[in-house]
Amino acid sequence: MSDPDPAPLPDRATRSGFVGLAGRPNVGKSTLVNALVGATVAIASVRPQTTRRAIRGVDTDVEAGTQIVLVDLPGVQRPRDEMTSRMQKRVEKELADADVALRVVNGEEGVGPGDRYIAAGLLDARLDIPVICAVNKIDRLGRKVVPVLQEAASLKGVDEVFPISALKGEGIVELRQHLASLMPEGHFMYPPEDRSDQPLELLLAELIRGQVLVRTRDEIPHSAEVKVRNVSTREDGLVTIEAEIWVEAESQKGILIGKRGFRIGEIGTGARKVIEEELGARVHLDLQVKHKSRWRRDIDMLDRLGIE
Repeated sequence: MSDPDPAPLPDRATRSGFVGLAGRPNVGKSTLVNALVGATVAIASVRPQTTRRAIRGVDTDVEAGTQIVLVDLPGVQRPRDEMTSRMQKRVEKELADADVALRVVNGEEGVGPGDRYIAAGLLDARLDIPVICAVNKIDRLGRKVVPVLQEAASLKGVDEVFPISALKGEGIVELRQHLASLMPEGHFMYPPEDRSDQPLELLLAELIRGQVLVRTRDEIPHSAEVKVRNVSTREDGLVTIEAEIWVEAESQKGILIGKRGFRIGEIGTGARKVIEEELGARVHLDLQVKHKSRWRRDIDMLDRLGIE
């Protein structure tokens, strides 16, 4: 991965590096990144395969002189189309360039074949970097926590295991401190106030897509993508955002719009609220729903949507 321009250094030695998160779909990687950063930089959903791009969250502790760049990666799976093939290649590239690999396991489901597939297939070539395993959702385990932690510790290549609940914040401080201690000495790569390196348009698109995930039927989420076409600010401070929501079938377009526009109205209202909280400004959101058959297999369309 290409490093950004170094940020100004505090007047003492600092540590800064990349942590690549790997795990099966829906294990809580995005929720964990948000918990470590202390801000919403990646959308989290109960639906699997929410994350489609490598999203970097930046956790900086100026007092301690550490900066952790957390790379929230798509869930590891066997590629089934052009989009998932790109997602898988992105996972492999980001892990190859990371300073630390952070394996995330869904403690509620335990260690399964998918977790062993990741250990055997992705991390074999990178055993010269620390491999940490975070066992998530321990708040739901009760007495089962010890066996699950033991299973996680037995995964190939894992150096240490941390029990956490990303949603409730349990174990986050300890995990953050350990990750910070593993960062190599070097300049801060981002200004201390930054929480992500995402372009504004991508962050807004992800916040809109998050509302699509929450408010639509099961057949829609994997077929929907959002592209922000334009962002402008009026003299009175109102931010106008024009965005397109793409789906794969005309029937999905109808579901997304809803009877008399009810569903798209719900999505727009929900998205506007979260965007206003993020920007600290009033927002006018203009959403258009479009469809293109089999866009997840269309190389040109994926390029236009910025899915590398």
